[in-house]
Amino acid sequence: MSATTILEDARELHGDLVQLRHELHRHPELGLQLPRTQETVLEALADLPLEITPGKGLTSVGAVLRGTGGTDSAAGTPAGPRPTVLLRADMDALPLQEETGLDFASEEANRMHACGHDLHTSMLVGAARLLAERRHQLAGDVVFMFQPAEELLAGAPMMIEEGILDLSGRRADAAYGLHVFSAGGNTGRFETKPGVMMSAADALFVKVIGRGGHGSAPHQAQDPVPVMAEMILALQHMVTRQFNAHDPVVVSVGMVKAGEAINVIPDTAEFGASLRMYSDEARTKMQSAIPRLLEGIASAHGLEVDINYHVGGRVTVTDGAQTAFAADQITELFGAERHHRLAAPLGGSEDFADVLARVPGSFICLDATPLAGGPDAAFNHSPRAAFDDSVVVDGTALYTQLAVGQLAQLAGV
Repeated sequence: MSATTILEDARELHGDLVQLRHELHRHPELGLQLPRTQETVLEALADLPLEITPGKGLTSVGAVLRGTGGTDSAAGTPAGPRPTVLLRADMDALPLQEETGLDFASEEANRMHACGHDLHTSMLVGAARLLAERRHQLAGDVVFMFQPAEELLAGAPMMIEEGILDLSGRRADAAYGLHVFSAGGNTGRFETKPGVMMSAADALFVKVIGRGGHGSAPHQAQDPVPVMAEMILALQHMVTRQFNAHDPVVVSVGMVKAGEAINVIPDTAEFGASLRMYSDEARTKMQSAIPRLLEGIASAHGLEVDINYHVGGRVTVTDGAQTAFAADQITELFGAERHHRLAAPLGGSEDFADVLARVPGSFICLDATPLAGGPDAAFNHSPRAAFDDSVVVDGTALYTQLAVGQLAQLAGV
């Protein structure tokens, strides 16, 4: 099956897919419940020969395309076990007020597709169309995973629990996800990395408990504010002294709260932090090192501390062979100049990691910097983040090529 033909056919869908993307962008939804988005996706897939399975605890869409290539022509049944490839797109948005000025900007207050999930969804719909047209050439099945709540790192685990990995009747043999980025300056360039690709993401919430009093007499109170400040600095020092610099840990304190008046010592002070780790070993160590450190500081000052350590998304680890395969498909479709191998993992986190922990596969980045954006283009999660519509064709073609090529390889065609 010609990669050139796949790319040409994807270009034919450009107008329809951009229209779909703009419709999704105008009406973003958050979290696990995306009823309008789900309805839009179901409408876009309605005329395709798919077995549709809506989510139960979340508004996901699972769909199976049964390839008919490699069947026993006389009996019309598969000649042997049918391999399965899973393709995933996330659908949720972020709680941001859009400031792009686009003519298709969000019409929903404090909701915005600032991470490009509207592009991912449109690309996967496009791939479903192209693959449905080629089902007689597919020596296996394709599972389409349209997922809510990636921004919460919650949707993929729930879809796995509801059976998405086995939706075709057997465990998927390979899985691929794709993510666009609104800054980078290399529009249309794909990036891959074998092994550790993205960090684990945990969260820390700390309340320092003292005793309030008058600002003029701190000795008659137990001031939690300087103790909180000491804890924040100590966390940074701990990272540099207790963790290997070649297995990095990032602690970013993004929330600090204490008091209401400058002359009142508050009873409590609170802070919250984002924690990023690139190995299970570092993550396990963090879970014991942080309480030991913070409890020690609190005890030294005669205060108490309440620590809430929340375990979030796991480390994203791609399969080496599947990532090499993805790189080959990118090169075949677009040329070697459109592929770049990342030298280091990315700092973000992905719940597609839960899929990759169970199914060999890869996660692929696609630069979608607006062609007119230049070096000052806003990055993902900014209220000014914008993405170039042209990459919708590229992502559609790659999703399609990955499924076609991998099914052929798995079936030994």
